[in-house]
Amino acid sequence: MAEAGGMRRWVVPAEWVARGGLFAGAPEAGAARAVPLRGWRPLFDGATLNGWVVEDNKESWVVENGAIKCLGRGGGMLRSEQQFGDFALVGEFNVERGTNSGIFVRWSDIRDPVNTGVEVQVYDSAGKPNPSKHDSGALYDLVAPTRNTMRPAGQWNRIAILCQGPYIGVRLNGPTVSEMDLSRYTQARRNPDGSENKFRYALASLPRRGYIGLQNHGNVVSYRSLRVLPL
Repeated sequence: MAEAGGMRRWVVPAEWVARGGLFAGAPEAGAARAVPLRGWRPLFDGATLNGWVVEDNKESWVVENGAIKCLGRGGGMLRSEQQFGDFALVGEFNVERGTNSGIFVRWSDIRDPVNTGVEVQVYDSAGKPNPSKHDSGALYDLVAPTRNTMRPAGQWNRIAILCQGPYIGVRLNGPTVSEMDLSRYTQARRNPDGSENKFRYALASLPRRGYIGLQNHGNVVSYRSLRVLPL
């Protein structure tokens, strides 16, 4: 990372590019699943939910056509068995019309993902001219995407998330669209710019280690090609 205008910028290490990480030259349509990359670990084996725990509505999560699919029944979360601190996560997701979901990182309290993790929003928001803190690529209720790179419902989107120290950055279909410095979030329910958020804890005080979670928000969504690189 490098400092620019008071925000730590995401600098992609050259070795990630050389290995095809973070979508540099990666094949489309999930073909990267078959490419072994040094240091990267599969978070999903493409066939089972081994390595994952369903917290609610177990029947809502299935594996279909090489993807983890949420059938949208009820609500709840699917989380990794393992916790991660500093890491990069890459993968793909596909939404239906009206889908609302999310990818949670550093979720530390199993009973409270919303307040003890950071959610990267997954939402059917393609085409919106001014994406909000609640649209795809946002750090939910914290940082709006700088641009709308979300693809229309039914198409696969490529996402990369970097968590390193207090920094969290999100790339959606290539460009970096949102980033934050957790150390600046020193008040509960308040963003550094003075705007309100819904979180009962100051994010700066949260553990910088936790589960990776996929949200069942009552809508159909699919995830595939999930890989993690511990840093």
